[in-house]
Amino acid sequence: MRRGVHLPENLLKPTVETFDKFWQAARGHVRVLTIAPELDGARELIAEANKRGVCVSIGHSDADLSAARAGILAGARHATHTFNAMRPLDHRAPGILGEVLSNSNLSADIIADGVHVHPSVVRIFLEAKGEERAVLITDAISAAGMPEGQYQLGGMDVEVKDGRVTRNGSLAGSVLTLDRAVRNVMEFGGWSLQKALRLATKNPAAVVGAERKGSLEAGADADLVALTENGEMRATLVRGEVVRG
Repeated sequence: MRRGVHLPENLLKPTVETFDKFWQAARGHVRVLTIAPELDGARELIAEANKRGVCVSIGHSDADLSAARAGILAGARHATHTFNAMRPLDHRAPGILGEVLSNSNLSADIIADGVHVHPSVVRIFLEAKGEERAVLITDAISAAGMPEGQYQLGGMDVEVKDGRVTRNGSLAGSVLTLDRAVRNVMEFGGWSLQKALRLATKNPAAVVGAERKGSLEAGADADLVALTENGEMRATLVRGEVVRG
C-alpha cells in the first residue's frame, strides 16, 4: 500500500465489516471505493462491494502484477490517479501500473496537470487507455481557485505555490480545475476538444453509474458548460438555468 499524505492513524484494514459501516452510514450511496488489492482481505471486500454495485478502483497500491490481476478478477474495474501513489512501471516486473495501462477492460483516471504526471507520460496514458477508458480527475483540494498561501487539508497544513500543493515537500492534492485538465489533454496529447471532453463528461459518469450525467441526450440532466473552441469556460448551467456567464 502507498498512503500518500494520508495520516497513518486514518488507515483501515480492508474488511467487509468496515465497508458495511460506511455503507450503512451512507445509506447505500457509495459510488466508488479505492483499495490496494495486495492487502489481506482486499479481494473479499472487492467482491462484496462489486456485488452491491460499487465501482471498485485499485490505487494507492504497491501491488505486483499478480495481485493487481487478482483484484480485477475479484471485481475491480477502475484505477485511481494512475502513476501517483502507485508502484512504478518496471520493464521486467510491470506491477499494478503495467496492468492498468495494458488492460483494455479497465478504465483509469489521471491528474493531468503536468505536475503530478509529466506531460509526456500523460500522453502515454492517453494512448494506452484511449478515448473510451481514460478519465480525468483533479484531485483538487479546497484551495483550488484561491491565491497562493497556507491552507488546511484534513487537519494538515499544506502550501499552495507555483500551481502545486505540498506538505513537507510531498504533493498533497492539487489546485487543478477540470476545464484546465481538458485543455491540458488537448495540449499534451494533441486531442481535439470534442475528444478530450469525453474524459471529463461521459466517461466519469459511466464510472460512477450516473446515467443522467455526461451526455447531451433527451432525458439527461441539463447540467451544462459552454466552452470556446479552445476549451475556455464561458457559461455554466445547472438544471437548465444559467448560474454563471
